[in-house]
Amino acid sequence: MVQSVDSIQQALNQQDYVAERGLATAVFLSLKLGKPLFLEGEAGVGKTEIAKVLSRMLNADLIRLQCYEGLNASSALYEWNYAYQLLHLRLLEASGAGRDAMEAELFSRRFLQSRPLLQAIEASIAGKPPVLLIDEIDRADEEFEAFLLELLSDFQVTIPELGTIKTDQPPVVIVTSNRTREVHDALKRRCLYYWIDYPSFEKELRIVRAKAPDIEPLLAKQITAFIQELRQLDLFKAPGVAETLDWTAALVALDQRALTLDVVAETLGVILKYQDDIDMLTPDALQALHQRALVQAQDVQGV
Repeated sequence: MVQSVDSIQQALNQQDYVAERGLATAVFLSLKLGKPLFLEGEAGVGKTEIAKVLSRMLNADLIRLQCYEGLNASSALYEWNYAYQLLHLRLLEASGAGRDAMEAELFSRRFLQSRPLLQAIEASIAGKPPVLLIDEIDRADEEFEAFLLELLSDFQVTIPELGTIKTDQPPVVIVTSNRTREVHDALKRRCLYYWIDYPSFEKELRIVRAKAPDIEPLLAKQITAFIQELRQLDLFKAPGVAETLDWTAALVALDQRALTLDVVAETLGVILKYQDDIDMLTPDALQALHQRALVQAQDVQGV
């Protein structure tokens, strides 16, 4: 599977992930060189899905660290099980153990609770490297970025009470960012980089067909054309591929065979998540958008 870029692209397609050659090349090099892959782009364009697909392709566990403001080492790496330590301490006291013995017991591996980063290192040491997804790193603080540098450089973590834990067989690391803020160069330098943009009409249509193989061909083209037209507007949040697929599933669930103006108006909340964006689509604007989408879909009947 990791023999060539073509084999990676084919494997991704077999998992219903439509990837252009540039992305397949980035994935191939990440696997071949053992370097983290930093994926950046708008929300909903398929960055997180890459990690899920790689997990299936490699038959490896997926370990996900969802980033957020205030994320720290205790949540991402490890923490001590204080309740268990306290219980053990009382048992040691009851048995008459000395102070030195009690201290040595308290900070042993048995009381350490592994969090996603340490879980990935330990699984790799055990010979089963997982896919480690560090999702939406731009939501975390800059201090947490600095904390990640040791992991991404040397695939090791340091626990003061136990020392350094290192693996020579690194996990597959995917780092994603929605670019709500710039990520520091020091982190990016430790990764291969790839920007995932909104897909072209042809690519998005292939994605819709791959994820909804039983959809009416005309409806698939009209959905794709409408989303493509919608992204041309000055929206607060343009719909991503995730919204396209949610909308496809919704229209199929409603037994639609073609995209009517009424059903578009009734299901806008599936693809637009801000009321200001919905309000922008007045009845006249929505009708014009719908008409342009129908014309575009008609023009590409051969696709």
